[in-house]
Amino acid sequence: MATSVRLDPESEARLDTLSRTTGRTKAFYLRELIKRGLEDLEDYYLGLEVRERIRKGEETTVESKQVRDEFGVED
Repeated sequence: MATSVRLDPESEARLDTLSRTTGRTKAFYLRELIKRGLEDLEDYYLGLEVRERIRKGEETTVESKQVRDEFGVED
């Protein structure tokens, strides 16, 4: 899937320098940024969704002590 992204001049210059210095394409680094950044964004925003469901009483929680006891994990 082709997607276009507009970068601010400083970011584009840094990407150009990195690409030129390492011999890898800018596309390579953009894919890496997206892959790594997407994991962080998923953790953050999906976590917010769970927190909101917990706040509304739509999601249940379990005390960490209960989980440790059930699975035999010590502190």
